[in-house]
Amino acid sequence: MRDYLGALRRAALFRGMGEEELLRLLDCMGGAVRRYPKGAAVLRAGDPATHLGVVLAGKVQVSRIRPDGQRIVMGEMGPGRLFAESYACAEAESLPVTVTASADTAVLLLDCRRLSLPCAAACPAHGILIQNLLWVLAEKNLFLNGKLNHLSGRTIRERLLSYLEEEAARTGRATVVIPFDRQALADYLCVDRSALSRTIGQLQREGVLEADRRRFHLKVLPESMN
Repeated sequence: MRDYLGALRRAALFRGMGEEELLRLLDCMGGAVRRYPKGAAVLRAGDPATHLGVVLAGKVQVSRIRPDGQRIVMGEMGPGRLFAESYACAEAESLPVTVTASADTAVLLLDCRRLSLPCAAACPAHGILIQNLLWVLAEKNLFLNGKLNHLSGRTIRERLLSYLEEEAARTGRATVVIPFDRQALADYLCVDRSALSRTIGQLQREGVLEADRRRFHLKVLPESMN
């Protein structure tokens, strides 16, 4: 666990905690570090929703499979980011999503059932943890609202530009590097990959943007950046 202390202290979930305080808390919460190769399932749809995860190294992708077999990417998380926390805190009977390592990855798994149990040591870190978790859940809710806004676009062009313009406005830069490859981006926007590639090509020919794999440069900026 000490090997990942730097990554743990950078995670929003553990803000305001000293090293020894954090280690005691992780022991109380049944914290366990797990390592996964690229492509391995960290959590599977149908698993009991008992644990939340914190990415320590690498990255994970959260996805859902629709009844028609279409894969929908919910998001990708890098070091310090949480996953499955909403389902675990809500004590959902089972996970509706699958979490997959999209690179060689190390994660910390915490048993959420211990959040409501009184700590034998009565350490203040439990209260800090709950406050931080509430902040993370609120931030995640804003992220999901943003995704719903992108998906409200009726065309692939509208969905793609909505996503890229929000990223540009968030970073304050006309060039954005997205966390998705082309297939994952199509899954995230709930569109066909080939149709997405055609749309990107059309936007490049029109001079709206330049694209190079995960890097996009917007030549026509959103009004909030003008």
